[in-house]
Amino acid sequence: MKSLEEQTVWYQTTFEDFEKSLNGEAGLEFHALRKKALARFKELGFPTTRHEEWKFTNVAPIARAPFRPVPPGRTARVLETDLRLPDLTDNRLVFVDGHFNASLSRVRRVPDKVVIGSLADALKRHPALVQKHLGKHAPFDEHPFVALNTAFARDGAFAWIPDGKGNDEPVHVHFIATGDNHDLISPRNLFIVGKGGRLSVIESYYALRDGAYFTNAVTELAVGEGAAVEHDKLQDESVDSYHVSWTHSAQTSRSTVTSNLIALGGSIARSNIHASLDGEGSECTLNGLSLGTRAQLIDNHTTIDHATPHCASHELYKAVLAGKSRGVFNGKIYVRRDAQKTDAKQTNKTLLLSDDAVMDTKPQLEIFADDVKCTHGATIGQLDADQVFYLRSRGLDLLSAQDMLTFAFAADVANRIHAKGLAEHLETIVHEKLHEGRQGS
Repeated sequence: MKSLEEQTVWYQTTFEDFEKSLNGEAGLEFHALRKKALARFKELGFPTTRHEEWKFTNVAPIARAPFRPVPPGRTARVLETDLRLPDLTDNRLVFVDGHFNASLSRVRRVPDKVVIGSLADALKRHPALVQKHLGKHAPFDEHPFVALNTAFARDGAFAWIPDGKGNDEPVHVHFIATGDNHDLISPRNLFIVGKGGRLSVIESYYALRDGAYFTNAVTELAVGEGAAVEHDKLQDESVDSYHVSWTHSAQTSRSTVTSNLIALGGSIARSNIHASLDGEGSECTLNGLSLGTRAQLIDNHTTIDHATPHCASHELYKAVLAGKSRGVFNGKIYVRRDAQKTDAKQTNKTLLLSDDAVMDTKPQLEIFADDVKCTHGATIGQLDADQVFYLRSRGLDLLSAQDMLTFAFAADVANRIHAKGLAEHLETIVHEKLHEGRQGS
């Protein structure tokens, strides 16, 4: 275990080894950004619980572990049978320990001129387009984990939807960890949607076996005028792993973004969702569901920045916590001075299934305009005894009644996902997690 101060030296040395493995990639413009991000990470250091944004989440286990990037030469044999939901869509991109796996990937149903593939390939084939957006939306100067990702990012998913084009068939991006201890996996995803374009993308994070690895992911979405995006993320990492992610959508006028986050895995899991409504008439919807068991910590931080008038946002985040798990929700809504006629709604609900589960919730509104409609609310509670009694009076046993009510609570979020097959898959996962939570309790 290393002290927090020693980690800056550790990652400097690790970066020097990482640089040597880049070969020709070190000559790309993006590498200069890597160096700037590393320098900024050394200045910021890992956050502690003294930082307000990390008050409830202690990342010392991440900070003190000697994580290293997985070298491209270390290949793991992954079969199609190892993929989860392999036939969910005809378009899939597969990354194993952060490296693109061409043999398991396929892109079959995309309109003409639409580009879907790996970011490393896009940096070579479309450098001007990529450099216009890469690192421009997720700010590494403010957030240490974004800086760490930028410093060690090598590959990830890329999609370019030109003006007027639509990709109605979802793109399913698999991020598979082989589960080796001390692996640092740094996916970097970039999705660019032109004027009037449409994109549906699913990010899945999971492991082949349990291990204490660290996934540190960043996704940037650049959404053009009148474009529509649905971004679904399923995080089901190893029980011993760590997961930190940042998803930033930058929207222009009359665009819509729907974000659905399902957070299940990890020992410590922190998801940051940031939506910037930078064009008049834009709209975003953020939905989230966390299912915590054992001694997990699942932390969801959301920020919606209403920067322009006549924009709307809708937010529903739910958590089900069992065993000794702990949940965190911090939802911020900013309404800037010029963002008149804003309509913003935020709801956070938590269901505690054990006496040892804990939830910290902090909804926030910062409003600097005067002609707005903004509401927020948070509730934390247990199953309604009267509802349990009613179901038992209809012939259900106690556990079946509790599971039915809990699933109904969770399904409210899961059923909002539009991708065919994914919602049905989540039903199975929710039931499995409820069983796991009951065993843990």
